Formats: sequence, C-alpha cells, structure tokens
Amino acid sequence: MKLPRPLRITLQAVAALLGLAALLAALLAWYFFPGVSRQDGVVYGQRHGRPLTLDVIQPASPNGLGVALMVSGGWKSGKPGEVTTWMCAPLLRRGYTVFAVCHISQPDASVQEIFEDVQRGVRFIRHNAATYAINPERLGVTGGSAGGHLSLMLATRGGPGPTDAPDPVDRASSAVQAVAIFYPVTDLVDLGTSTENLQQGGPPKSFTKSFGPTVTNLPAWTNIARALSPLHHISPSLPPVLIHQGGADTLTPPEQSERFQKRAHELQRTVEIVLHPGKKHGWLTMLWDVRSFADWFDRHLK
Repeated sequence: MKLPRPLRITLQAVAALLGLAALLAALLAWYFFPGVSRQDGVVYGQRHGRPLTLDVIQPASPNGLGVALMVSGGWKSGKPGEVTTWMCAPLLRRGYTVFAVCHISQPDASVQEIFEDVQRGVRFIRHNAATYAINPERLGVTGGSAGGHLSLMLATRGGPGPTDAPDPVDRASSAVQAVAIFYPVTDLVDLGTSTENLQQGGPPKSFTKSFGPTVTNLPAWTNIARALSPLHHISPSLPPVLIHQGGADTLTPPEQSERFQKRAHELQRTVEIVLHPGKKHGWLTMLWDVRSFADWFDRHLK
C-alpha cells in the first residue's frame, strides 16, 4: 500500500532527523571519550597515615605539556580513577597530559594541610617530569570552586621547596605557569555578598570545621584567612589567569573574581574573566567551556 505523499515526506524528515541525532551523538561520544593511557592512584605523599594520590591521564598524541587538575569541591576530594576522560576531554584532545591531584577531604585534613598537600602534588609532578614526558618548566593548573581556590593558591604562593629537604620531591617547585579555572574563592578575609558570609568576620558558615580548631578565635581566623586568600598574595610573578564565572553565583559571587582581577591589573598581570550571565555555581555547558581552557594553555604554555 502506497503511503500518502505528505506522510512519506514526514517519515523521511523524521528519519533524517534521527540519523542526524545519531551522528551528533556519535561525534560527541568520540570527542568526549578520546583514547588515553592511565595510571590511577599514583601515591605522591601521605597525610595522617593515609596515602595522597593522583591519576595520570596521557593522551594518544601528547604535546609534552602537563596540566594539574585540582580534584576538589568544598575542599572535598575524590578517589583514584574517579576523574573520567570526558571531564577533561578538550585538554586531552590538545595533547595535554592531565594529572588529577586528589587530597584528604576536610575536615579530616584542614584547608591549610590540603594546600600543603597539593603543593606536594605539583612538586611530585615536576620532579617526575621526565617519566611523564612533560616540560617541568611549563605546567598549567585547573579546577573549580575549591579547586579554583587551590589553583590560585599555587599561582600566588607556589614556589621552590627548601633546598635542604631530605626528600628530593620537596625541593622541587610548586609554582605553575598558567591558570584556567571556574568560580574560585579568592578572599576569605572578606567574603562580601557570599551566602557563606555570616557578617561576623569569621569563616564561611558551612566550613567552620574545615580550617582547624582555632577558627572560633577571631584574631586566629584572620591570620588563617589571609594566609589562604590568593587575593592577598598577588605579586608581579603571577602567571596568566583565566576565570569563568557565573554571573548569578551566590556562593562565590562575581566580586570574588573581579577583586582578584583588579588587584592583578594594578600589578600589570594578566587576569581575564569570562562572565556567564544568569549562571550560578555551575552550569550544563561547563564541559564545553573547557575548550577555552585549552586555548588559554595553548597561548601561555607553548
């Protein structure tokens, strides 16, 4: 039985759309799941008797450069193997070897200890650069929220370790040469309009156990907050920084990034902000935005 022409046209159109959707799905699957080799759970140190680990994700065609991914949200971290290739596919597609640096989550480790540990992670990567076939002098860093904060801490306070350290890893530098991040905490001294601000000069309200037992003492907290605020450690050696920021973020509002940028510009350092109007603390297209991170690292690491 011959179908009426309008119905045939409709069915042909539906078939074409389904074929196009299948092709698009296949292309997305191809892009976000590139071929890689992995070493998960590489031990780079110890904290409180527990191993500190990182995952090494190497692309099929490496470009000789590495990017350290701070696996941290709310200063809580993941387990070996939890960072999947689709999370960093744009970097892997460009040839970057990704080092997913995990840490002991707060409150089991304080944020002060966490920063010490991710410094150890970067030092471990740099010390073993030859093993991973990357340039130890050109290392990028990325992350979001607490991972963005740790990235900026490395950018502002990272540097050579003690020359007399017994462990050669600890003698290596924890400095980074380029930063690309999402919505970071930049100033714990002044939380501004953040919903975490109790307006009492103390720590973020959801993280009072994250910075050790002395945070209830206001003078002690002020010293801790300043030490852990990238804004207060910007120097003329600050590497280029790219920040993607949600315009409607109330947890780490745009002013956190804007004040960091203003201070950096006063020292003639490069900080660019890409504002996403109406977006809060995370949005669906963030994975696609990582392409601009790859562009940034191409510009500043190569």
